[in-house]
Amino acid sequence: MTISEAPSNVALIKYMGKLDGNVPRNVSLSYTLDKFRTTVYLENCSNEDRFVNDIGLDQKSVDRFLRHLQNIKKLYDYNGYFSVRSLNNFPHSAGVASSSSSFAALTKCAITAICKMKAAAIPSPEEMSVISRTASGASCRSFFAPWSVWDRDGARKIDIKIKELNHDLILVDIRPKKVSSSKAHKLVETSPLFADRPSRAEKRFVDLVNALNCDRWNDACQICWEEFADMHGLFETSSPSFGYISSKTKVVLNAIKNFRRLNGDSPITTIDAGPNVHLLWRKDQEEARSELKKEILSLDKDFIVI
Repeated sequence: MTISEAPSNVALIKYMGKLDGNVPRNVSLSYTLDKFRTTVYLENCSNEDRFVNDIGLDQKSVDRFLRHLQNIKKLYDYNGYFSVRSLNNFPHSAGVASSSSSFAALTKCAITAICKMKAAAIPSPEEMSVISRTASGASCRSFFAPWSVWDRDGARKIDIKIKELNHDLILVDIRPKKVSSSKAHKLVETSPLFADRPSRAEKRFVDLVNALNCDRWNDACQICWEEFADMHGLFETSSPSFGYISSKTKVVLNAIKNFRRLNGDSPITTIDAGPNVHLLWRKDQEEARSELKKEILSLDKDFIVI
């Protein structure tokens, strides 16, 4: 048996819209979420590849997973078969980048297993990230920590002064989202706001890296807020329009804005393609972190912080 793990990641500068081969239209910057991980188990078997579906994935997701495995086998000229099992320690399809960690883990696991059987050298993270990207674009960022940049040249680690942040995920809804990320990438191209989107993202990328490296935390918070609002604005102005931010999401966002107004400090806040809210905190913000979490949990009995 071969076992591999990969973390999820959260993009602070989002990529939205892609070219052939899952090449992003704009640069993105992500922070690796080491506590949210996917573990993939591979065992040799006879006759055909099969997925042990004990996590309730729909058939479309299972087929996509197995298709990527078969593409890796073809790439490495391997004719055997595998039984695959994949487990997340966090909800899938809820805007927590489960495809990023799952496809990164599958790519690592399959390549490692085949290379060991062939007594071949295991490729570098950079090489594996290119292969993983063909199945799930953002999965290429999960090969690098703590910060990763991804542009048309590929994904790679980027050096940023702040090395370690605390992370909270506010779960307001863990149901699978109705519009997949892949579909969203296509729909946003119909938005009148899309044409200038790459230039806006590029500028925010430069501004955010500078803010993080120059200890301008409040500036970084503002840039990230504007960035996720920009992305969700694309969703709401596409044709047909759609959205992920729910009334409960807005309750959380209002609580964060009020907290920042009263305290002059706040976490970096972002939302991916889903309703749930990511918070990133400096290490010296533990007291504020505890206070805000307590306040958010008091707003709705169904809110969960993980």
